[in-house]
Amino acid sequence: MLTHTGTISDWHEEKGYGFIAPEHGGKSLFFHIRDYDRTCKRPVNGLAVRFMPSRDAQGRPCAVGVTPVSGHRNNGREIRQQAQAVLMCACIGYVLYYLRTYRAAPLELGLWYAGMSLLAALLYAKDKHAAERGAWRTQESTLHLAALLGGWPGAALAQAFLRHKSRKTSFRVMFWATVCANCGALYWLSTPDGTIWLYRVIRVIH
Repeated sequence: MLTHTGTISDWHEEKGYGFIAPEHGGKSLFFHIRDYDRTCKRPVNGLAVRFMPSRDAQGRPCAVGVTPVSGHRNNGREIRQQAQAVLMCACIGYVLYYLRTYRAAPLELGLWYAGMSLLAALLYAKDKHAAERGAWRTQESTLHLAALLGGWPGAALAQAFLRHKSRKTSFRVMFWATVCANCGALYWLSTPDGTIWLYRVIRVIH
């Protein structure tokens, strides 16, 4: 298939799609992030790219095999973010193990973090899927609430490995605020008063 060149003219980072203006004129072609070279940095407006014209399942013109003309190679940012997310999970896992083993923290505390992390990851996956399809999105406040309630390890993994909500500055600032707030709450729960209060709550629930 013949390769063409063009320039990305209308990229929507949150939705994962954009348009390419062909170098030799003609109608702009739609392309999706899944048809972009994953070894390169994320697309940006004004980036010169090579692509192959194609048609989607509905017969509409689109671009596939999209790759930068030169440069724009991945600088390892995503790999570092993934490593950071894994390290965060390892650290909170160790902290919860320590609290359970040496501070007599209830087992339910660790199970709560695991459950909320799974829920947060699923919410991120659902929101990414909705963004790609133009469907109803999960509110950012819901994602932040899940992180605040202990799901931030799962949220960090989802941001890094799903590459969702990993670049929006305002969202990232609020996310880290929820991490700090939750860690502060966990510190209090590790104190004698906090542990006693936690056991009382568990008894009431049971």
